[in-house]
Amino acid sequence: MTARRVLIGLVPLLLVATACGDGDSDTTTTDSGREIDKVTLTLNWYPYGEHAPFYYGKQQKIFEKHGIDLDIRAGQGSQKTVQATGAGQTDFGWADTPALLSGVHSGVKVKSLGVFLQTTPSSVQFFESQGIKSPADLKGKTIAGTAGDALSKTFPIFLKLNDLAESDVRVQNTDPAGKIAAVISGKTDGLLGYASDQGPTMQNKANKQVGYLRFSENGLNFYSNGLIAGRQVLSGKKDLAQRMVKAVSESFAAAEKAPGPAVAAMEGASEQLPPEEVLSEQFRTTLTLLHTPATEGSAPGVNTDADWQKTIDVFAEAGLIENPKAVTDYWDDATALKG
Repeated sequence: MTARRVLIGLVPLLLVATACGDGDSDTTTTDSGREIDKVTLTLNWYPYGEHAPFYYGKQQKIFEKHGIDLDIRAGQGSQKTVQATGAGQTDFGWADTPALLSGVHSGVKVKSLGVFLQTTPSSVQFFESQGIKSPADLKGKTIAGTAGDALSKTFPIFLKLNDLAESDVRVQNTDPAGKIAAVISGKTDGLLGYASDQGPTMQNKANKQVGYLRFSENGLNFYSNGLIAGRQVLSGKKDLAQRMVKAVSESFAAAEKAPGPAVAAMEGASEQLPPEEVLSEQFRTTLTLLHTPATEGSAPGVNTDADWQKTIDVFAEAGLIENPKAVTDYWDDATALKG
Protein backbone atom coordinates (compact mmCIF):
# COMPACT_ATOMS: atom_id res chain seq x y z
CA MET A 1 0.00 0.00 0.00
CA THR A 2 1.09 3.57 -0.47
CA ALA A 3 2.91 5.50 2.23
CA ARG A 4 -0.10 7.66 2.96
CA ARG A 5 -1.77 4.59 4.45
CA VAL A 6 0.80 3.90 7.13
CA LEU A 7 -1.26 5.80 9.70
CA ILE A 8 -4.55 4.17 8.78
CA GLY A 9 -4.45 1.64 11.58
CA LEU A 10 -3.75 4.35 14.14
CA VAL A 11 -6.82 6.40 13.36
CA PRO A 12 -10.22 5.20 14.60
CA LEU A 13 -12.90 4.81 11.95
CA LEU A 14 -14.88 7.99 11.66
CA LEU A 15 -18.53 7.53 12.40
CA VAL A 16 -19.72 9.76 9.62
CA ALA A 17 -23.12 11.36 9.54
CA THR A 18 -25.96 9.94 7.53
CA ALA A 19 -28.20 11.99 5.29
CA CYS A 20 -29.46 13.80 8.34
CA GLY A 21 -26.19 15.75 8.10
CA ASP A 22 -24.11 17.14 10.93
CA GLY A 23 -26.74 19.66 11.93
CA ASP A 24 -30.47 19.67 12.39
CA SER A 25 -31.43 19.43 8.73
CA ASP A 26 -31.01 16.73 6.09
CA THR A 27 -31.06 19.30 3.31
CA THR A 28 -29.12 22.36 2.27
CA THR A 29 -29.94 25.31 0.05
CA THR A 30 -27.98 26.12 -3.10
CA ASP A 31 -26.96 29.61 -4.19
CA SER A 32 -29.98 29.64 -6.48
CA GLY A 33 -32.30 28.86 -3.56
CA ARG A 34 -32.89 25.21 -4.45
CA GLU A 35 -33.21 22.74 -1.57
CA ILE A 36 -31.07 19.61 -2.04
CA ASP A 37 -30.13 16.53 0.02
CA LYS A 38 -27.04 16.36 2.19
CA VAL A 39 -25.27 13.10 1.30
CA THR A 40 -22.13 11.42 2.68
CA LEU A 41 -19.85 9.17 0.62
CA THR A 42 -17.08 7.22 2.36
CA LEU A 43 -14.20 6.18 0.11
CA ASN A 44 -12.23 2.94 0.29
CA TRP A 45 -9.04 4.79 1.31
CA TYR A 46 -7.65 8.25 1.70
CA PRO A 47 -8.14 10.08 -1.62
CA TYR A 48 -5.97 8.99 -4.55
CA GLY A 49 -6.25 9.30 -8.34
CA GLU A 50 -9.10 6.83 -8.77
CA HIS A 51 -11.36 9.19 -6.81
CA ALA A 52 -10.93 12.19 -9.13
CA PRO A 53 -14.44 11.86 -10.65
CA PHE A 54 -16.09 12.48 -7.27
CA TYR A 55 -14.21 15.72 -6.71
CA TYR A 56 -14.66 16.80 -10.31
CA GLY A 57 -18.36 16.00 -10.22
CA LYS A 58 -18.72 18.07 -7.07
CA GLN A 59 -16.70 20.96 -8.54
CA GLN A 60 -18.70 20.92 -11.77
CA LYS A 61 -21.98 20.75 -9.82
CA ILE A 62 -23.00 17.43 -11.38
CA PHE A 63 -24.09 16.15 -7.98
CA GLU A 64 -25.91 19.39 -7.29
CA LYS A 65 -27.78 18.97 -10.58
CA HIS A 66 -29.10 15.68 -9.21
CA GLY A 67 -30.16 17.28 -5.93
CA ILE A 68 -27.14 16.17 -3.92
CA ASP A 69 -24.83 18.16 -1.64
CA LEU A 70 -21.97 15.65 -1.53
CA ASP A 71 -19.63 15.29 1.45
CA ILE A 72 -16.69 13.03 0.52
CA ARG A 73 -15.05 11.25 3.46
CA ALA A 74 -11.75 9.35 3.55
CA GLY A 75 -11.98 5.63 4.24
CA GLN A 76 -9.72 3.10 5.96
CA GLY A 77 -10.12 0.07 3.73
CA SER A 78 -13.00 -1.39 1.77
CA GLN A 79 -13.97 -3.77 4.56
CA LYS A 80 -14.52 -0.92 7.01
CA THR A 81 -16.38 1.08 4.37
CA VAL A 82 -18.72 -1.86 3.77
CA GLN A 83 -19.36 -2.18 7.50
CA ALA A 84 -19.94 1.56 7.97
CA THR A 85 -22.33 1.67 5.01
CA GLY A 86 -24.30 -1.32 6.26
CA ALA A 87 -24.54 0.25 9.72
CA GLY A 88 -25.93 3.49 8.32
CA GLN A 89 -22.88 5.51 9.39
CA THR A 90 -22.57 6.82 5.84
CA ASP A 91 -25.17 7.13 3.09
CA PHE A 92 -23.00 5.57 0.40
CA GLY A 93 -19.65 3.84 0.17
CA TRP A 94 -17.01 3.24 -2.47
CA ALA A 95 -15.61 -0.23 -1.94
CA ASP A 96 -13.99 -3.25 -3.57
CA THR A 97 -16.44 -5.93 -4.69
CA PRO A 98 -14.64 -8.78 -2.83
CA ALA A 99 -15.16 -6.86 0.43
CA LEU A 100 -18.83 -6.43 -0.47
CA LEU A 101 -19.25 -10.15 -1.16
CA SER A 102 -17.55 -11.04 2.11
CA GLY A 103 -19.63 -8.48 4.01
CA VAL A 104 -22.91 -9.80 2.66
CA HIS A 105 -21.93 -13.32 3.74
CA SER A 106 -21.09 -11.96 7.19
CA GLY A 107 -24.59 -10.54 7.52
CA VAL A 108 -23.88 -6.90 6.65
CA LYS A 109 -27.01 -5.37 5.11
CA VAL A 110 -25.42 -3.75 2.08
CA LYS A 111 -25.64 -4.03 -1.69
CA SER A 112 -23.85 -2.71 -4.74
CA LEU A 113 -25.52 0.01 -6.78
CA GLY A 114 -23.09 -0.63 -9.60
CA VAL A 115 -19.44 -1.50 -10.08
CA PHE A 116 -17.49 1.18 -11.95
CA LEU A 117 -14.06 -0.49 -12.05
CA GLN A 118 -15.18 -3.56 -13.98
CA THR A 119 -11.72 -4.71 -15.03
CA THR A 120 -9.68 -5.65 -12.00
CA PRO A 121 -6.53 -3.58 -11.36
CA SER A 122 -5.06 -6.63 -9.57
CA SER A 123 -1.53 -7.19 -10.77
CA VAL A 124 1.98 -8.31 -10.00
CA GLN A 125 4.16 -5.19 -9.92
CA PHE A 126 7.94 -4.99 -10.23
CA PHE A 127 10.73 -2.83 -11.55
CA GLU A 128 11.21 -3.40 -15.26
CA SER A 129 14.89 -4.07 -14.56
CA GLN A 130 13.74 -7.45 -13.19
CA GLY A 131 13.20 -8.57 -16.77
CA ILE A 132 9.75 -10.01 -16.06
CA LYS A 133 7.79 -10.11 -19.32
CA SER A 134 5.27 -12.92 -18.78
CA PRO A 135 3.82 -15.00 -15.93
CA ALA A 136 6.41 -17.71 -16.67
CA ASP A 137 9.12 -15.26 -15.59
CA LEU A 138 7.69 -15.26 -12.06
CA LYS A 139 9.03 -18.76 -11.44
CA GLY A 140 11.50 -18.62 -8.56
CA LYS A 141 10.60 -15.04 -7.64
CA THR A 142 9.54 -13.70 -4.23
CA ILE A 143 6.46 -11.50 -4.24
CA ALA A 144 5.14 -9.38 -1.35
CA GLY A 145 1.51 -10.18 -0.52
CA THR A 146 -0.85 -9.81 2.41
CA ALA A 147 -2.35 -13.01 3.76
CA GLY A 148 -6.11 -13.26 3.47
CA ASP A 149 -6.75 -10.31 1.17
CA ALA A 150 -8.43 -10.62 -2.23
CA LEU A 151 -5.14 -10.32 -4.10
CA SER A 152 -3.48 -13.17 -2.26
CA LYS A 153 -6.59 -15.34 -2.48
CA THR A 154 -6.90 -14.93 -6.26
CA PHE A 155 -3.16 -15.16 -7.03
CA PRO A 156 -3.21 -19.00 -7.00
CA ILE A 157 -5.96 -18.90 -9.65
CA PHE A 158 -3.83 -16.52 -11.73
CA LEU A 159 -0.87 -18.91 -11.44
CA LYS A 160 -2.95 -21.94 -12.38
CA LEU A 161 -4.40 -20.22 -15.44
CA ASN A 162 -0.84 -19.50 -16.57
CA ASP A 163 0.49 -23.05 -16.05
CA LEU A 164 2.33 -22.30 -12.84
CA ALA A 165 2.11 -24.07 -9.48
CA GLU A 166 1.72 -22.16 -6.22
CA SER A 167 5.13 -23.50 -5.21
CA ASP A 168 6.73 -21.83 -8.25
CA VAL A 169 6.41 -18.39 -6.64
CA ARG A 170 7.11 -17.51 -3.02
CA VAL A 171 4.58 -15.08 -1.54
CA GLN A 172 6.13 -13.27 1.41
CA ASN A 173 3.49 -12.17 3.90
CA THR A 174 3.90 -8.41 4.21
CA ASP A 175 1.91 -5.71 5.96
CA PRO A 176 -0.01 -3.71 3.32
CA ALA A 177 1.90 -0.52 4.16
CA GLY A 178 5.24 -2.31 3.76
CA LYS A 179 4.83 -3.81 0.29
CA ILE A 180 6.37 -0.94 -1.65
CA ALA A 181 9.30 -0.69 0.78
CA ALA A 182 9.91 -4.43 0.40
CA VAL A 183 10.31 -4.07 -3.37
CA ILE A 184 12.37 -0.88 -3.23
CA SER A 185 14.75 -2.41 -0.67
CA GLY A 186 15.14 -5.59 -2.73
CA LYS A 187 13.63 -7.85 -0.07
CA THR A 188 11.11 -9.01 -2.66
CA ASP A 189 11.15 -9.05 -6.45
CA GLY A 190 7.68 -7.57 -6.72
CA LEU A 191 4.34 -7.13 -5.00
CA LEU A 192 0.69 -7.96 -5.39
CA GLY A 193 -1.19 -4.69 -5.76
CA TYR A 194 -3.51 -2.56 -7.84
CA ALA A 195 -2.22 -1.05 -11.06
CA SER A 196 -4.26 2.07 -10.32
CA ASP A 197 -2.65 2.60 -6.92
CA GLN A 198 0.69 1.21 -5.73
CA GLY A 199 2.54 1.09 -9.06
CA PRO A 200 2.58 4.84 -9.78
CA THR A 201 3.59 5.56 -6.18
CA MET A 202 6.43 3.02 -6.26
CA GLN A 203 7.68 4.43 -9.55
CA ASN A 204 7.63 7.96 -8.14
CA LYS A 205 9.42 6.99 -4.92
CA ALA A 206 12.19 4.94 -6.55
CA ASN A 207 12.45 6.86 -9.82
CA LYS A 208 12.46 3.52 -11.62
CA GLN A 209 10.09 2.28 -14.30
CA VAL A 210 7.49 -0.13 -12.94
CA GLY A 211 6.17 -3.06 -14.95
CA TYR A 212 2.93 -4.96 -14.49
CA LEU A 213 1.47 -8.38 -15.08
CA ARG A 214 -2.22 -7.55 -14.91
CA PHE A 215 -4.50 -10.41 -13.94
CA SER A 216 -7.05 -9.22 -16.51
CA GLU A 217 -4.52 -9.49 -19.35
CA ASN A 218 -3.53 -12.98 -18.32
CA GLY A 219 -6.81 -14.85 -18.13
CA LEU A 220 -8.42 -13.63 -14.90
CA ASN A 221 -10.88 -10.78 -14.51
CA PHE A 222 -13.44 -9.83 -11.86
CA TYR A 223 -15.23 -6.74 -10.60
CA SER A 224 -13.37 -4.23 -8.44
CA ASN A 225 -14.54 -0.93 -6.92
CA GLY A 226 -18.07 0.40 -7.02
CA LEU A 227 -20.84 2.32 -5.29
CA ILE A 228 -22.62 0.65 -2.37
CA ALA A 229 -25.55 1.48 -0.09
CA GLY A 230 -27.06 0.03 3.07
CA ARG A 231 -30.57 -1.09 3.94
CA GLN A 232 -31.67 2.34 5.21
CA VAL A 233 -31.04 3.97 1.85
CA LEU A 234 -32.22 1.04 -0.27
CA SER A 235 -35.49 0.61 1.63
CA GLY A 236 -36.43 4.20 2.32
CA LYS A 237 -34.57 6.43 -0.12
CA LYS A 238 -34.73 4.70 -3.51
CA ASP A 239 -35.03 8.00 -5.32
CA LEU A 240 -31.86 9.29 -3.64
CA ALA A 241 -30.02 6.07 -4.54
CA GLN A 242 -31.04 6.39 -8.19
CA ARG A 243 -29.99 10.03 -8.31
CA MET A 244 -26.64 9.18 -6.72
CA VAL A 245 -25.93 6.43 -9.25
CA LYS A 246 -26.69 8.78 -12.14
CA ALA A 247 -24.54 11.55 -10.65
CA VAL A 248 -21.56 9.23 -10.14
CA SER A 249 -21.90 7.86 -13.68
CA GLU A 250 -22.05 11.35 -15.16
CA SER A 251 -19.08 12.44 -13.06
CA PHE A 252 -16.97 9.54 -14.33
CA ALA A 253 -17.98 10.29 -17.93
CA ALA A 254 -17.13 13.97 -17.51
CA ALA A 255 -13.79 13.23 -15.81
CA GLU A 256 -12.87 10.78 -18.57
CA LYS A 257 -13.23 13.62 -21.09
CA ALA A 258 -11.20 16.04 -18.95
CA PRO A 259 -8.60 14.01 -17.00
CA GLY A 260 -6.34 16.99 -16.28
CA PRO A 261 -9.03 19.20 -14.74
CA ALA A 262 -10.47 16.16 -12.94
CA VAL A 263 -7.16 15.48 -11.18
CA ALA A 264 -6.73 19.20 -10.46
CA ALA A 265 -10.12 19.18 -8.72
CA MET A 266 -8.58 16.96 -6.02
CA GLU A 267 -6.31 19.74 -4.77
CA GLY A 268 -6.60 19.99 -0.99
CA ALA A 269 -8.64 16.80 -0.70
CA SER A 270 -6.32 15.30 1.92
CA GLU A 271 -3.03 15.89 3.70
CA GLN A 272 -2.07 12.42 2.46
CA LEU A 273 -2.78 13.27 -1.19
CA PRO A 274 -0.09 11.87 -3.54
CA PRO A 275 1.90 14.18 -5.83
CA GLU A 276 0.09 15.40 -8.94
CA GLU A 277 2.12 13.18 -11.28
CA VAL A 278 1.14 10.13 -9.23
CA LEU A 279 -2.52 11.18 -9.15
CA SER A 280 -2.48 11.65 -12.93
CA GLU A 281 -0.99 8.21 -13.55
CA GLN A 282 -3.40 6.59 -11.10
CA PHE A 283 -6.37 8.18 -12.84
CA ARG A 284 -5.03 7.36 -16.31
CA THR A 285 -4.88 3.71 -15.29
CA THR A 286 -8.33 3.91 -13.68
CA LEU A 287 -9.79 4.93 -17.04
CA THR A 288 -8.63 1.60 -18.50
CA LEU A 289 -10.73 -0.30 -15.95
CA LEU A 290 -14.24 1.07 -16.54
CA HIS A 291 -15.68 -1.64 -18.77
CA THR A 292 -15.74 -5.29 -19.73
CA PRO A 293 -16.44 -6.44 -23.30
CA ALA A 294 -20.11 -6.76 -22.27
CA THR A 295 -20.39 -3.09 -21.24
CA GLU A 296 -18.06 -1.39 -23.71
CA GLY A 297 -19.85 1.65 -25.08
CA SER A 298 -22.25 1.85 -22.12
CA ALA A 299 -22.28 4.59 -19.52
CA PRO A 300 -19.86 4.13 -16.59
CA GLY A 301 -21.45 1.93 -13.91
CA VAL A 302 -23.69 -0.18 -16.17
CA ASN A 303 -23.33 -3.81 -15.00
CA THR A 304 -24.47 -7.17 -16.37
CA ASP A 305 -25.70 -10.31 -14.63
CA ALA A 306 -23.09 -12.35 -16.47
CA ASP A 307 -20.17 -10.21 -15.27
CA TRP A 308 -21.51 -10.35 -11.72
CA GLN A 309 -21.84 -14.13 -11.88
CA LYS A 310 -18.30 -14.46 -13.19
CA THR A 311 -17.03 -12.39 -10.26
CA ILE A 312 -18.99 -14.46 -7.75
CA ASP A 313 -17.62 -17.66 -9.27
CA VAL A 314 -14.02 -16.42 -9.03
CA PHE A 315 -14.31 -15.63 -5.33
CA ALA A 316 -16.14 -18.84 -4.59
CA GLU A 317 -13.22 -20.69 -6.20
CA ALA A 318 -10.76 -18.55 -4.24
CA GLY A 319 -12.49 -19.50 -0.98
CA LEU A 320 -13.49 -15.95 -0.10
CA ILE A 321 -17.18 -16.90 0.02
CA GLU A 322 -18.93 -20.20 0.71
CA ASN A 323 -22.35 -21.15 -0.64
CA PRO A 324 -22.59 -18.26 -3.13
CA LYS A 325 -25.87 -16.40 -3.27
CA ALA A 326 -27.83 -15.13 -6.25
CA VAL A 327 -26.55 -12.04 -8.07
CA THR A 328 -29.42 -9.94 -6.70
CA ASP A 329 -28.28 -10.63 -3.13
CA TYR A 330 -25.17 -8.56 -3.88
CA TRP A 331 -26.37 -6.13 -6.55
CA ASP A 332 -29.49 -3.96 -6.37
CA ASP A 333 -30.32 -4.17 -10.07
CA ALA A 334 -33.60 -2.32 -9.52
CA THR A 335 -31.66 0.85 -8.71
CA ALA A 336 -28.85 0.22 -11.17
CA LEU A 337 -28.19 2.01 -14.45
CA LYS A 338 -29.49 0.29 -17.55
CA GLY A 339 -27.32 -0.22 -20.60
